[in-house]
Amino acid sequence: MDRLERLLNLMAALLAASRPLTRAELFERVPGYPSGEAAFRRAFERDKDALRSMGIPINVEPVDPGAADSPDGYRVRREQYELPDPDLTPDELGALHLAVSAVRFEQGGDTEAALWKLGGAPADVTDEASVALSGSDHLALVFGAVSERRVLTFLYRGERRALDPWRLAFRTGRWYLIGRDHRRDSERQFRLDRMGAPEAVGPPGAFERPAGGAVDAAPSWALGDEDPVDALLLVDADQADWATGFLGADRVVERRDDGSTVYRLRVSNRRQFRSLVVSFLDHAEVLGPEELRDDVIAWLQDIAAAAS
Repeated sequence: MDRLERLLNLMAALLAASRPLTRAELFERVPGYPSGEAAFRRAFERDKDALRSMGIPINVEPVDPGAADSPDGYRVRREQYELPDPDLTPDELGALHLAVSAVRFEQGGDTEAALWKLGGAPADVTDEASVALSGSDHLALVFGAVSERRVLTFLYRGERRALDPWRLAFRTGRWYLIGRDHRRDSERQFRLDRMGAPEAVGPPGAFERPAGGAVDAAPSWALGDEDPVDALLLVDADQADWATGFLGADRVVERRDDGSTVYRLRVSNRRQFRSLVVSFLDHAEVLGPEELRDDVIAWLQDIAAAAS
């Protein structure tokens, strides 16, 4: 049996599992693994990493949540793996097409493959009109842990860490994860490109984020030598919860009746601010000041002209 067939069998076992399966149970259910505990474990870890690199959300959960000494098990939850058809209209697909063409991740994000699956085709956009966001091999997994409020474990400077991940931040070309370090019982931040072997463990909703967000460190749009301005950014209701966790509740200046939220951000790096705005696609609007709003509109018009 070749490795591809073994990966398919492993995926089928994890997806069909009604509860987390231990490594021993997976060894029994999935043919093709070498005999011997050490050899099986090495092969299983390689297969697990391969599936995760394809975007498959393998969860690590206690087999018996009620037992203090319960072993960890593995499974793929269908609600996390199988997404409903978004039923995009031609105009919506066109807007997504434009955004994917204009924004690229340097690693850790295959936007073109995602667009093909939705029925679109990427187009060439000049480098001058593109937003380049530095990526990370761990970005998707870490983003999922932040969104679901699941504990994240990883190696960092030779030490295994356990963290309640509060939010991600993109500063000076790097992604940072901010949260509560379990061993130190205090707030810490970690660079994603220095993490090793991250895993989201335990059930979703395992912790509550602090009301004030996380560390009061300067975000990327505030790290510049341009004349600072206070930007007002309106985010639609369906993105507002995530935006509040990412930007910080202290930056909220208005919550509207429809659920949309207005944030005040101190901006001294307009390029990084534009990258933030476009990350919300058509779910955000720059309300002011007028010169900053005009700057973002002109930049988007340049992108649209280059893509046409």
